[in-house]
Amino acid sequence: MAHEEKYNLLKKLRHAALQGGGKTRIETQHEKGKMTARERIDFLLDKGTFVETDMLVKHRSQDFGLDKQRFPGDGVVTGYGYINSRLVFVFSQDFTVFGGSLSETFAEKICKIMDQAMKVGAPVIGLNDSGGARIQEGVLSLAGYADIFLRNTLASGVIPQISAILGPCAGGAVYSPAITDFTFMVEHTSYMFVTGPNVVKTVTHEEVTSEELGGAATHASKSGVNHLTCRSDADALQKIRDLLSYLPSNNMEDAPRIPASDPADRPLRGLGDILPENPNQPYDMKEIISDIVDDGKFFEIHPDFAQNIIVGFARMDGYSVGIVANQPSHLAGVLDSDASRKAARFVRFCDAFNIPLLTLEDVPGFLPGTTQEWGGIIWHGAKLLYAFSEATVPKITVITRKAYGGAYDVMSSKHIRGDVNLAWPTAEIAVMGPKGAAEIIFKKEISEAENHDEMLARKEAEYREKFANPYLAAERGFIDEVIEPEKTRLRVIQALRMLENKVDSNPKKKHGNIPL
Repeated sequence: MAHEEKYNLLKKLRHAALQGGGKTRIETQHEKGKMTARERIDFLLDKGTFVETDMLVKHRSQDFGLDKQRFPGDGVVTGYGYINSRLVFVFSQDFTVFGGSLSETFAEKICKIMDQAMKVGAPVIGLNDSGGARIQEGVLSLAGYADIFLRNTLASGVIPQISAILGPCAGGAVYSPAITDFTFMVEHTSYMFVTGPNVVKTVTHEEVTSEELGGAATHASKSGVNHLTCRSDADALQKIRDLLSYLPSNNMEDAPRIPASDPADRPLRGLGDILPENPNQPYDMKEIISDIVDDGKFFEIHPDFAQNIIVGFARMDGYSVGIVANQPSHLAGVLDSDASRKAARFVRFCDAFNIPLLTLEDVPGFLPGTTQEWGGIIWHGAKLLYAFSEATVPKITVITRKAYGGAYDVMSSKHIRGDVNLAWPTAEIAVMGPKGAAEIIFKKEISEAENHDEMLARKEAEYREKFANPYLAAERGFIDEVIEPEKTRLRVIQALRMLENKVDSNPKKKHGNIPL
């Protein structure tokens, strides 16, 4: 074969690979409002930086007519490139080829880039759009999934792993995104479930649509599987770019620090006015977050799940920080099972990747009731306690108002290795709220009083004055400083600078046994 013929053969193979499943299937993908696998990569990565691997791989199956359908690339595009000039690895499943179904070779391509990402310490981004296992390949397909799951597990806490669900993701396919750090879904075009609506109807006789069973809204608000709901493929890919700007490339690095144009000592106008005079009246903790972080920018994670707690990323003085905050405007900021799980996983992610933690605390305690107790709130609450206790990154806590009972301990208190613990003058640090405490401590006096309500009010005020303040904790050194709200940003930034070279460690062990 002459040189020119060899070049032409290469061009022909490349052209075939670039066509995916063909023009008709590409048009169908576009009609659904979805990008193709390659369009997604082009949008995600810095322009012109994508280097594709295994473009010419084909499946090896000979059964059920597959020997007559062999597409170069075999339904997944893999390779590496750059996001904001930082190296990332990516795989993008191609629904136009066998419905994006996973084969033995499809899995091998993904495993190869995951192995390379681990060697060089770079994030892996998975763009999922697949009907699941390629049934014609039987156990080979199942083995391929397991090979990926193992790598997801070994990479956990070593390199960031991000999953975008940009179409169907069903059966065994859902477990890889579940192991990764963050999962983004697109409303109305993506869904995740272990068994689809037809199987559900057969087994449980429930009538349910794909959207109701495993759509973006369902997983964002009910299960918590979806960290962020996006309007479109493009929106999801842009949000991945934004998220990566807060993260290091691996667990041996610090998150990138950028020059800050927002002064550390910027006055926080009206911050103290956010808190109502009535300690039982709600307010929006997001207003405080917006006031204290650089340029008011907050990248919230899980905004629709367990809204009584807020988690997400921001910058302070250019440092990337992970924020955990009670939300008084939802269930009074109480900790329940879902809130505890949500925050615990976020805390452990930040600790794994050297991102300092800022805790903004206003918590009346754990949510009481049979639903919570029978649902395992003891275990779930212990997850958050475990996560904060285990974390060795810089930990800064600001108590804005309530810090009652065991919830005070759990929310990154000094007793579980909080580095810098601050409180506003409005902080109430006690075993329980003044009313409940007065009813227990002064039960006899109240019952014997002529006017029960008047006596209760008097004793409640007495307890509030004695205990519902930050000063007893400050006397003991459990609070490092009681600060004016207007100084919160400056004090937190000063703490971050001081803790920049913090070194702490846990006892030598294979791993702990977190109460799962």
